[in-house]
Amino acid sequence: MSDSREVSRRDLLKGSTAAVAGLTLAGGLSFTRTAHAAGSDVVKIALIGCGGRGQGAAFDCLSANEQVKIVAVADAFEGNARGAADRLNRTFKKEGKADVAPDHVFVGLDAYKKAIDCGVDMIIQATPPGFRPAHYEYAINAGKHVFMEKPCCVDAPGFNKLMKANKLADEKGLKVVVGLQRRHDSGYQGGIEEIHNGKYGELILARVYWNGDGIWFRDRSPSETEMEYQVKNWYHFAWLSGDNICEQHVHNLDVANWVMGDHPVKANGMGSCILRYKNRDPKKGMGQIFDNHFVEFTYKNGSKMLSQCRHIPNTWGGDGEQVHGSKGKGGVGGRGPKLKFSNAYEQEHYDLLQAIRNNEKRNEGWYGATSSFTAVLGRMATYSGKEVYWDELVAKGKTEMPDVLAWDANPKVMPDKNGCYVIPTPGVYNPYA
Repeated sequence: MSDSREVSRRDLLKGSTAAVAGLTLAGGLSFTRTAHAAGSDVVKIALIGCGGRGQGAAFDCLSANEQVKIVAVADAFEGNARGAADRLNRTFKKEGKADVAPDHVFVGLDAYKKAIDCGVDMIIQATPPGFRPAHYEYAINAGKHVFMEKPCCVDAPGFNKLMKANKLADEKGLKVVVGLQRRHDSGYQGGIEEIHNGKYGELILARVYWNGDGIWFRDRSPSETEMEYQVKNWYHFAWLSGDNICEQHVHNLDVANWVMGDHPVKANGMGSCILRYKNRDPKKGMGQIFDNHFVEFTYKNGSKMLSQCRHIPNTWGGDGEQVHGSKGKGGVGGRGPKLKFSNAYEQEHYDLLQAIRNNEKRNEGWYGATSSFTAVLGRMATYSGKEVYWDELVAKGKTEMPDVLAWDANPKVMPDKNGCYVIPTPGVYNPYA
């Protein structure tokens, strides 16, 4: 559902040796035959969310695997869906890996249901993050294998929905891979194994960073509704993106959780919106997320994670992770096993298809959910300026989703008479109501 003009992160990062991944597997029971094309070795796939990220994921999946075929696409916007179908057919139809017929191009906010129900075995889910819990739940209920982009949720109700669906996926023997591609990179796998084997001794602290210049923005069209405008500019609204701490920084938070072998139990932090909308004409539309976050996370054993993420030009930048222990400190990279692909974006899709074909246990939805909710915990701490506890937020955290999801319905965050959106104020914002 993201706009096709978005540059795919895969295009930017392909070939990078910094990406990583360990095979921390959870769940997965007996193979559910109904979840694969009976009598055929070809795995039929639907792409749900046809922007740059979705098309990048589809290309990675088809490039990394044989006996796979994209047969359906779905997107909120017709131009995205038809553009993706045309590009996939042009690129892969001759080799039998794409054949998206006109009646398998689904459009609208409910298009994901039609794509899931059209006879596919697996979905690639690359919609804006706020939609993912409901789409994932529907796919698992329908018995489909899932590749789900990160982050997997933006609020507590979404997290709880994911966890319930993860349990059902295990019961059905469905295979799930999440686009936290560092988990599928040899360097991260080897490096974190060394850390777990005592390279730095007892772990005390992790430091994680995703600091950059900023992101895209799309001007408001006079003909579009408020819901259309916000979905088109999904990154700029917390109900759709979870803010940049969720949408991008989740990669680094996931690595810290992987290193620590757990998720945090509480967080406190600070953040603000300093420059993101400062010079923008309100008539063109704006958003309501922060452009900087700093969070101190605490784990059950008392160890800490210090987290930075920022979207401010001409400032210190960086994307990475550092670990401090009783015997020293350093990065998390190392020498890992030889994998099929050096490109973790292709490796993650290869791993999913191997799990489907070989009935291997693989449900990355568990750590996909907890790492995503780690980011939500951090956002609630920066928005509120208060110490926020994991268990309390899981139980009491509010939904960010609109009461009605339709093009003519109003999102919960609406512009004022000047076209400006209320940005969360620390000390005032309540994470529970």
